[in-house]
Amino acid sequence: MQITVSGKQIELSDALRTHVSDELGNITRKYFDHALEALITFGRARSFFTCDINLHAGRGLVLRAEGEAQDAHAAFEDAAEHIAKRLRRYRRRLNEHARDLANRERPEMARQYVLSQTEPSAVGAGGDAEAGPFATVIAEVAAEIRLLSVSDAVMRLDLTDQQAMMFRNTATGELNVVYRRPDGNIGWIEPTAKT
Repeated sequence: MQITVSGKQIELSDALRTHVSDELGNITRKYFDHALEALITFGRARSFFTCDINLHAGRGLVLRAEGEAQDAHAAFEDAAEHIAKRLRRYRRRLNEHARDLANRERPEMARQYVLSQTEPSAVGAGGDAEAGPFATVIAEVAAEIRLLSVSDAVMRLDLTDQQAMMFRNTATGELNVVYRRPDGNIGWIEPTAKT
């Protein structure tokens, strides 16, 4: 991790720079093993020191903390405590999310086929031409049938830019289909209750 320690209109000792680098490195390694960079800025406001920490911990995760105290070391300790608390909270949420995903039901698996329409070219066994077009399987792909709400299914349909998606509706437990209509709107197929 790249750590930059600077002072705004104050001189910083090498001992403070080393302490800040070591301490912040220990905090980030404890909670987040691949932090990218940190910018620590010390300043002076009236009769106390300020410490501002900006930590770029990962993709899309930027943490900021401020500390104030009578000396620069204590100001850093105050800000570092806030960063540690936020990293601990973030790590706990990641762990809870991972446990939640592990306990969640796995999606059902299905087969998706790509068919090529071919015209009959051969004459049938009785000498008559067979009626109607035929289809040939040209691809077979495993597909997941996820447990989703209708709005989540429509969102996934848009995000993946698919023409159709089968899913199990969270409200009814039944298999449903959402699809893109030729007019650009979204269609939804839901089975009706048996009477």
